[in-house]
Amino acid sequence: MAVIGSVLEGKYEILKLIGQGGMSKVYLAMDKRLNKQWAVKEIEKRAKDRNNEVIIQSAIAEANMIKRLDHPALPRIVDIIDERDKIFVIMDYIEGEPLDKILDEYGAQPQELVIEWAKQLCEVLDYLHTRNPSIIYRDMKPANVMLRPDGNLKLIDFGIAREFKEQNFADTVSLGTKGYAAPEQFGGKGQTDPRTDVYCLGVTLYHLLTGHNPCEPPYELYPIRYWNPQLSGGLERIIEKCTQLNPEDRYQSCAELLYALSHYEEFDDVYREKQKKKLRNFSVVAGAALFFLLTGIFGQVMAIQTNNADYNRMLQMAAKASSYTNKVDYYLQAIDIKPTENSAYIGLINTFKDDAAYTVEEEEKFKKKINPNLIKFRENPAYADLAFEVGKAYWYYYDYGKNEASDNQVTRMKSAIEWFEDAAHYGSPDKEYYEMATIYRDIGKFNQEILLQIEEAADKGKYKPYWENIKKLIDMIAKKPDENEIVKLELYRLTMYSIETYARKLKLDGVAERDIRTVFDAVKTATRDVPVTAEKTEAMKDSIIERFEVTEQAIANAYRE
Repeated sequence: MAVIGSVLEGKYEILKLIGQGGMSKVYLAMDKRLNKQWAVKEIEKRAKDRNNEVIIQSAIAEANMIKRLDHPALPRIVDIIDERDKIFVIMDYIEGEPLDKILDEYGAQPQELVIEWAKQLCEVLDYLHTRNPSIIYRDMKPANVMLRPDGNLKLIDFGIAREFKEQNFADTVSLGTKGYAAPEQFGGKGQTDPRTDVYCLGVTLYHLLTGHNPCEPPYELYPIRYWNPQLSGGLERIIEKCTQLNPEDRYQSCAELLYALSHYEEFDDVYREKQKKKLRNFSVVAGAALFFLLTGIFGQVMAIQTNNADYNRMLQMAAKASSYTNKVDYYLQAIDIKPTENSAYIGLINTFKDDAAYTVEEEEKFKKKINPNLIKFRENPAYADLAFEVGKAYWYYYDYGKNEASDNQVTRMKSAIEWFEDAAHYGSPDKEYYEMATIYRDIGKFNQEILLQIEEAADKGKYKPYWENIKKLIDMIAKKPDENEIVKLELYRLTMYSIETYARKLKLDGVAERDIRTVFDAVKTATRDVPVTAEKTEAMKDSIIERFEVTEQAIANAYRE
């Protein structure tokens, strides 16, 4: 057990115990360098789970999984500390209350509030399900959802999440929380897939709406209006469909469930009766409807043309706007008109980059617009073009407040991975940027995973492919003489960082000293030749040049041994 007041790695001071489960303990810690609070999860290396399996491997797998993710409703892992008899995972400290505590204190929650929570949970689950490979959460319940002070939710505890494998016909172990878990999670009744999370979410909503815990008597799910007749009949039907025993009878995705929740009133008896009444009245006006048919078609065509005109007008006004605020507002309005078209999003991203910084606040505005439309947007062949541009914005410009350049650079790369992944996945190989997107993605994944691979002694053979990708990226940028100065300098800084940090590893992976020195010399020359036009890039250039001597020494030390 960690000692209160002790300091991990000379950096994380343990303040207090804030949580404890059968397999781990969670502490609140203060980062002494950044003056920031983190949650520290302590896991004994010899600890076993309820299946009597040593859990350290599952903990490492959980950490690996979360490190690849980037979503506002998911915690980040920032560090992993491996000691002789235990492992510490450093992650976001999430302020707020778990929903089970809110249920204990206040009972059933208001219907409209639960629906809003449900939409947020659908979005984050759909994000997990649309990763490649899909991630199935498998443990949705109120205790694993934190309500933050700003009203947004965070999903926690990835201890039993798994990546979906097409060939697996049944899960090998029974995992989940009885009462909330789907039938296929127990007794080898089938493989868990996105519909498993639909079931678990349905039971969670049942608990939140009725206040009745499915883990307690009567141990079955009654229609929600059995407990509260004032609840929506449409919402009752949605939850009943979520919690069908046969996965084929449930919503087939969280995106489908999200749509149903957004239109739950249409499933109400009152709404349906109104629709029937309208249908009865329809025969009275059928003749008139036929008369107006051609007029309607003409009106629809005109509406589409008006929509296009409004969209183009907003784009033109954004292009002409002289102030940052007006530009952003016009692009946001254009997105509202056509939420699955590229031009406004790209204009918005370019506006955000104009000051050489893509801030957390700007990221929030962008994600607020694109996230609700992402599933539909991916059907647009032009989506991959946007994904590539967004990936570059994160890679080169993302500014989340860190001061150390190397730390900020690695975080930017990690944040960009999912966008380059989408650019490669949804893009065509004949696109000009396709190869560059795959290289960016692979370099980002290397930096995301390498520390954990070093901890697991699984890093051998990873460095040479990484080095080859760095060289390819340098060659590609060299062929673009008009490339932005920040893009060039960030690449040269990454190259210096990689040589400085991994010179010995590169040698062990068979990279020749001459190869490294050739690249090093070329980057030194290219760095000096970059014309800078702003204080930020001038400082970047100076900082890279200052590292030349240290990088030279790193090469000499690695190949002298």
